[in-house]
Amino acid sequence: MNFDTYPQKPHGGVLVDQVVPAGQRDAEIARARNLPSIRVDLEAVITIEMIATGVLSPNTGFMNEADYNSVLSEGRLANGTIWPVPLSFAPVGSKNAEIIKTLSVGDEVALTDSNNDPVAILTLSDIFDYDKDGRAQKLFGTSDRSHPGVDSIYRRMGDTSLAGPVVLLKRADWGPFEKIRQEPKDTWRMFYDERKFSSVAGFITGANPLHRGHEYIHKNALEEVDGLFVQPLVEMAKREYVRHEFRMLAYRSVLDTYYPDTRAMMAPLRVTYIFAGPREAILHALIMKNYGCTHALIGRDHAGVGSFYDKYAGHSIFDNYSAEELGIDIRLFHEVFYCARCSSHATEKTCSHDAQYRLGISGTGIREMLRHGILPPKEVVRPEAARIAIQGVQPKGVDEAGEGTLPVAKVVQSMYPFYREHTRFGGPKRATPLAAEDLTVRDLEAASLDVRSNAHMVYSDVYNEYSSLADHNLSLQRTWITEARATIKAHQQMVLSDLEEKLAMAPAEASDEFMYQDKSETEREVVAAKLHLDAAPPVTAEDTLSAKVWNPLPYHRYRGIDD
Repeated sequence: MNFDTYPQKPHGGVLVDQVVPAGQRDAEIARARNLPSIRVDLEAVITIEMIATGVLSPNTGFMNEADYNSVLSEGRLANGTIWPVPLSFAPVGSKNAEIIKTLSVGDEVALTDSNNDPVAILTLSDIFDYDKDGRAQKLFGTSDRSHPGVDSIYRRMGDTSLAGPVVLLKRADWGPFEKIRQEPKDTWRMFYDERKFSSVAGFITGANPLHRGHEYIHKNALEEVDGLFVQPLVEMAKREYVRHEFRMLAYRSVLDTYYPDTRAMMAPLRVTYIFAGPREAILHALIMKNYGCTHALIGRDHAGVGSFYDKYAGHSIFDNYSAEELGIDIRLFHEVFYCARCSSHATEKTCSHDAQYRLGISGTGIREMLRHGILPPKEVVRPEAARIAIQGVQPKGVDEAGEGTLPVAKVVQSMYPFYREHTRFGGPKRATPLAAEDLTVRDLEAASLDVRSNAHMVYSDVYNEYSSLADHNLSLQRTWITEARATIKAHQQMVLSDLEEKLAMAPAEASDEFMYQDKSETEREVVAAKLHLDAAPPVTAEDTLSAKVWNPLPYHRYRGIDD
């Protein structure tokens, strides 16, 4: 593969390929069975496959101590190449520990799966111990076990790290994704040899079905790049997520229906979650680069983990590296929401309207609505995606108390930021804001019904008001509205005329203040009636158009005929 002819190059300049050729595989597997063996879990198998197929180029294996320490401290390999996360292999288990004691640098080790079948051969270049607490603090900024990355260090990593290059003997079967999986060598060929693209934007996404925030980012990118490559993560998801098969199908339904079919592509990315945190945004950008992407699309809270980091930590971390050394165009997007007053999706950078008109697009909130059996608003998730995702969300319902995995108040606030402060979507403020602790599923239902009924009406009503004044072509006017406005004016003029007659005869002082009105009270009623008349919406009629439409020159002059 000649990368000099492509608009992109793999990270480090070389696309790693350490998959044993098919013709040598049986012999290498047989040889591996006679080597010392170490049992590995599924996460390690996935990582080995990523290394061997070039997803994690330029790494050819697990890191030695110098690279490991440099990555933790500097976010770079010892040679200065950007790399944000350590690729280390520290097996757990007493049997593995006994094998490790017998090994020396230069030895070969067979890495075996749960069936004791060899999946790879590791050639040892270094053996070293490391500090788990130090790793957690430097990598994640915390040693709190509730952080999934930190928990993974203590739960699935031993005390001794084995380093060296790996060769892959056997790829894991990807089940329902096997038919659509893509390796980097496949995507480079597809992007640049087959489709002749000059630019491709990559987008890696996790636990949620494709929502309108994703779509906003994708379509902004498609305005300037040739192709879009979407990679939903599969495996290693939390148990309360939407199952990956359904997420992929939800993505497919929207891509097939709303995206240009020759420019939008999708393939699953099977990756471990050990990298969770701001550094994962850098890792994902480099993975996109190794798949051949020229641009990386990074949204708000990319790879975020609860409240451990600022929601834009995945943006600011890119400040540590120059564009030249990253080698991929990073496009950072702020939080996307739907603004009914704008009648479009927007961010804080493009919309000035407040929460009164906004719908939040929260992946967590979307999942919770699905659990409650409620399809989120179409402005938040396309129904094509939500209908499939609701079948795959885990759990699919609520508990005995009618609660999901999060309090209803959090769901309402994340999806419907207007609700506690405003009487309705786009409506006036409440006299007293609703207390979060008082919200129930009834509030979630009420907000959902309100938005379904009124979200599309906000801008439609605004447009109708403008068109009623601006349309000079009366054929476009809504005649029933025009007639109603004319009737309002006629009726109010009738009221005013009667009041003016009454005023002319009103006494300075009424003989019975309950039955009759004096002059001052009648004057107040006349003033109010005039205000009603002045406030009545205008009526566009044929006889009013002459003041709005005229031609200073004979019309043929505008067609360029001067004689």
